[in-house]
Amino acid sequence: MNTITGLFYLFSAVLLFAAFRVITARSTVHAALFLVLSFFSASCIWMLLRAEFLAITLVLVYVGAVMVLFLFVVMMLDINSDKFREGFWTHLPIAGLVGALIALQMALVLMRGFQLEAPAPTAKALEMGNTKLLGIEIYTHYLYPLQLAAVLLLVAIIAAIALTLRERKDSRHMNPGEQVRVKKADRVRLVKMDATVEQPSAPKQEGGAA
Repeated sequence: MNTITGLFYLFSAVLLFAAFRVITARSTVHAALFLVLSFFSASCIWMLLRAEFLAITLVLVYVGAVMVLFLFVVMMLDINSDKFREGFWTHLPIAGLVGALIALQMALVLMRGFQLEAPAPTAKALEMGNTKLLGIEIYTHYLYPLQLAAVLLLVAIIAAIALTLRERKDSRHMNPGEQVRVKKADRVRLVKMDATVEQPSAPKQEGGAA
């Protein structure tokens, strides 16, 4: 076993552990942090596969932007995750069976692709580089899936904004339109009063009259 193989098994073990903790952590914030760890582990595996552009994109886009937005939405919504986790272990056998069937179907579909031998890179491909070749493939052969993914991300952004802007009883908000339209007469009122002089009161005498 060489160094690359050892690192692959190490990052794979960390990735599997972090993915398992994402679905078993009681705190939603902790689950999001374990998801960040799984993204970093997947990025390291891609670096071992010499897919530097995909690794950097995973860190910058998912860890740097998507996960920050996810944590922001989770903290803004303040969701009580205990109600969602009720009966988790009861449905675990069915969920495990469904997950095993999905993994088996993906393996049957992708097994043929894994058995193909990778073509030797040509001199032109080596000159263009990994990033340029990936851009050519995305914006020529996979243009429609790219546009579909962009639409899905736009829908997810709109849904996150709609969830965070819902009315809550324990939150205070201001209407910017009313603040812009406000005038000085609506906030400040000058009251004119006549000046009065307070008369000094007579000192009280101790004891009764003589």
